[in-house]
Amino acid sequence: MERCLATFIKAGTIELSLDQLAAGAGTSKRMLVHYFGDRESLEESAMALLEERLRAQFLPESFPAGVSLANVLMALWERTTAPQAKGVLLLVMDLSRRAWNGSARARAFYEEQQRQWVQLLTKFLPDQQAVEDVLQLFQGAVLAYLITGDPEPGRRSLARALSGMRTTDRSPASRKNSRPRPAV
Repeated sequence: MERCLATFIKAGTIELSLDQLAAGAGTSKRMLVHYFGDRESLEESAMALLEERLRAQFLPESFPAGVSLANVLMALWERTTAPQAKGVLLLVMDLSRRAWNGSARARAFYEEQQRQWVQLLTKFLPDQQAVEDVLQLFQGAVLAYLITGDPEPGRRSLARALSGMRTTDRSPASRKNSRPRPAV
C-alpha cells in the first residue's frame, strides 16, 4: 500500500488505471487484485493511509504550547507549499472533486480533513467563526497556489489577515469591545 499511495501522490490523482498503478508500485495488476481485491478496496486503503499521514500533521499536540496561531499557520503553509507536498495537494484536490461528484468515501475523507483543521485551529483561536474564516482563507490560498505555483500571495494574505485578528478570548462578550475583524 505504501508504494501504491506513493504512486497516487506522484501522479497527483487517484484516477490511475490498474496497469499504471501496478507499474508505479513495481508490481503486477494481478498482484494488486490479489492483495486488495478490487479497485474500490485499493482506493479505500490508499485513502485510509493518506488520512493517517495527514492526521499526524494536524494534531494540536504537534505544536508547542504557547505558540501563536500565526506561527502555526505559517508552519502549515510552508509544509503545504513545499515542492514535495504538491502531489499530496493534487491528490487531496482529486479526492475533493470526487466528494463533490457524490463519492461517499471521498466526502468522508474531506469531512475528516475539515474536522482535523478545525480541531487544530480551535486550540489557537477559540472563536468558531474566526476558525472557519481562517480555514476558508487557507483553503483559498492553497487553491490559488495550485493554479499559479506561487506560494507568496497566499503567504501574504494569511499574514495580513492574521495581523489584524485577535487570537485570544473571542467570546461574544469580548467581541463587543474589540475592534472589528478584517473581512477574509
